Amino acid sequence: MITCIAIDDEPLALELIKKYIAKIYFLELKGTFTDAFEAKKLLDTSPVDLVFLDIQMPDINGIEFSKLINKKTTAVIFTTAFSEYAVEGFTVDAIDYLLKPIEYDRFLKSVYKAKEYLDYANSQELAEGYIFVKSDYQMVKINLKDILYIEGLDDYIKIYLQQKSVLTLMTLKTITQKLPPKEFIRVHRSYIVPISKIVNVSKSKIKIADKEIPIGISYSESFFAEMDKKMN
Repeated sequence: MITCIAIDDEPLALELIKKYIAKIYFLELKGTFTDAFEAKKLLDTSPVDLVFLDIQMPDINGIEFSKLINKKTTAVIFTTAFSEYAVEGFTVDAIDYLLKPIEYDRFLKSVYKAKEYLDYANSQELAEGYIFVKSDYQMVKINLKDILYIEGLDDYIKIYLQQKSVLTLMTLKTITQKLPPKEFIRVHRSYIVPISKIVNVSKSKIKIADKEIPIGISYSESFFAEMDKKMN
């Protein structure tokens, strides 16, 4: 799932983008904003994968606003009625440039372009054995081999590492999509564990280091099936 927001000072333009997003199964809209600075507050606390960004807005130009976005973790697609901004848009590493009025076919093509980029960026991270998460207003590098387990706390998750823990505004569902499925498994509505760190398993609990983690009833069957695969 690709999380996204849309920023445009024209409510009608936002409604069209919202309608298009609803048609694409792998997009999850986190919000629409007519005020870029309100959008920045969200990005500072809960980063998204993709931003649809108008260029000509009051208070701050979309080109300038895009420079405030971390392009390593968030892709930007510009939406504007002015074609003269196209070249400048690509100089700030935008994924694409959509000229209003935006047709759905062109929108879909742009979204798939962003998906290809994000899939590649995520695969590069995993190939190197790490992910980045937002914590305390900065991007924190997490080495996958250091993760002991991950605990869900409503809208936050806590990643327990060998030497420390990292709290980030993210759901377990979202972090699951960032982790290699052959190495990590969800065992409870509140816990994800790396299979390699499991010390022992009972009928209802997993032990990792000094922590006992419950196995949820709805996750039990899939967990033990995965364990059987590892043993055979």
